[in-house]
Amino acid sequence: MLTVQLLGDSSISEGFAEIQNLLNLRQGTGGIRVEAEKTAGALLEVKGGSGKYRIHFSEKVFFFRGLGLLCQELEKGNREIAITEIPRFTMDGAMYDVTQGNAVMRVSTVKEILRRMSLMGLNMFMLYVEDSYDLKDHPYFGYMRSRYSPGELKELDDFAWSLGIEMIPCIQTLAHLIDVLKWEVYQDIREDDDTLLVGEEKTYRFVEQMITQSAAPFRSNRMHIGMDEAWELGQGKYLLKNGYRSKFDLMNEHLARVAEICRKKGIQAMIWSDMYFRAASPTGDYYDVSAPIPPEVSAAAPPDIQLVYWDYYHDTADFYREWLKRHSAFQGGTVFAGGMWNWTGFGMNWGKTFKNTNAALGACKESGCKEVFMTVWGDDTTESSVYTTLLGLQLYAEHNFHDQIDLASFRERASFCTGMDSENFEALSRLNEIPGTEAGNPKNFNAAKILIWQDPLAGLFDYPIKDLELTGHYARWAAYYEEAAKNRDPYGLFAFSGRIARVLELKAELGKKITAAYKAGDKAALGNLAEKTIPELIKRAEELRRFNREYWMAHIKPLGWEVLDLRYGTLIARLDTTAYRIKSWLEGKTPAIEELEEDRLPFSSQGLSECNCYGRLAMSGRISANISYRF
Repeated sequence: MLTVQLLGDSSISEGFAEIQNLLNLRQGTGGIRVEAEKTAGALLEVKGGSGKYRIHFSEKVFFFRGLGLLCQELEKGNREIAITEIPRFTMDGAMYDVTQGNAVMRVSTVKEILRRMSLMGLNMFMLYVEDSYDLKDHPYFGYMRSRYSPGELKELDDFAWSLGIEMIPCIQTLAHLIDVLKWEVYQDIREDDDTLLVGEEKTYRFVEQMITQSAAPFRSNRMHIGMDEAWELGQGKYLLKNGYRSKFDLMNEHLARVAEICRKKGIQAMIWSDMYFRAASPTGDYYDVSAPIPPEVSAAAPPDIQLVYWDYYHDTADFYREWLKRHSAFQGGTVFAGGMWNWTGFGMNWGKTFKNTNAALGACKESGCKEVFMTVWGDDTTESSVYTTLLGLQLYAEHNFHDQIDLASFRERASFCTGMDSENFEALSRLNEIPGTEAGNPKNFNAAKILIWQDPLAGLFDYPIKDLELTGHYARWAAYYEEAAKNRDPYGLFAFSGRIARVLELKAELGKKITAAYKAGDKAALGNLAEKTIPELIKRAEELRRFNREYWMAHIKPLGWEVLDLRYGTLIARLDTTAYRIKSWLEGKTPAIEELEEDRLPFSSQGLSECNCYGRLAMSGRISANISYRF
């Protein structure tokens, strides 16, 4: 442990106490001296030698990045240090969805991510919440779902502030409110299952309550108020009450009302920009290259509302440059939001994350877009660890301080800041990069999720894997992750991935092996699968469930885990039934296994295509009624 005597600017002392253990430091005399000096302009400098160093920083969080850079160099044996970095962005951070994936991070988990962010030099953090915060006088808002109290949010804001990180509230004020509007008490402000009723005065009293109470715990006067993907705007209850009006007109009217609430409260608001771009496209496509933004569309947007251009999908800088140019027609200014490809099940897609991020942030730097952040979505229940995202955070940080990313330097920096070996970190992608996958997985095949949850008798994805050898693939990667877990695995990422791979070692090809043996009349093979393979697989699945549960309860609030319990429970029950069906046929108790008589058809024309909807990939039958919450 290195002893550090801190001198100079005292504003960093509270934050230093929170990150010193990550750097293996303690404060005192007799070691190195570090003088902290706040400076004007956008700058980070780390200079000195012979045990005496000075860190010049224009933002508090840059000091902690500088301290990390200093410790990294000292760790390598360098004593004479001269590092100068100039940030390219004024805002660079992350947004974590804690609502759609049912995974509301514990306060301690958020703090750990903020600590790591400070070492990287990231200065902004959002928690994306739909109903994951307390709303006074609204007991059904977030009912029986994990959420944050005002006190917890204030605690997090204080913590982030000590590290120089701005926390910006991030809510929804139009659509994406399905878990709120499903309750009967909100039927009078419900347009459809997902969207608020525009033009209704009760709606704006409700929106003002959301804005007021979500802003209260934070120092920042900024707020992300959402408003994306209001697919059926004006086509539900509004249509029945008022007749047809265009989505564009309704969007403008609603935004004008919400913007006025924000102005009254001194809030600088931003919204997702897609609804304006969809209004310009005859097909409603956000990325319609043939549909330029008409002047009347850009002129209609409030001049004091920033537009957040979200784009996780393109891999060429030319596209990002063009869309940034189109956004510049709006007066409020542009924020860019890229994507961390972790939301489609277990594991990660680093190839797509790296390629798209490099193209996007390169274009942002060229185009003069000064505010960027990375989105971490939950979508169809959060199945991967939130800590898988740390490598992506590092990528955003290094783009801020460098024109181009040097891969070797990036990996060294990532290993230092995350506490995990970068090579092992990148290997988390291998859960989904099965044989036959293109390099970098550009189509985002999410094999691990699909092959774990698909029904062993229905085998909806058995056709696209019919010629693939997956047992050995997952056995090799299970051994790799198990070995990695013995080294540096502070968040259990590799131990978790090893258990996933051990399940897939037996589960990935189970359905096609059962079908092949049944079609061939190979009763010995079927008996072996029913008597040996499936019981061992059930054992491994239960071990994975218990490990996942321990992880969840340690890092995530408990309400929300029930969704994964249902998935694991279904998996284990269906494996048990599969063995039962095989044995019944082998014993002559049933003349056929009807499930295996069905031909295996391609799920889609894209082979093992991305499918992130559990209700579609697990089985063909309806898991529940397709309920629409009536008006």
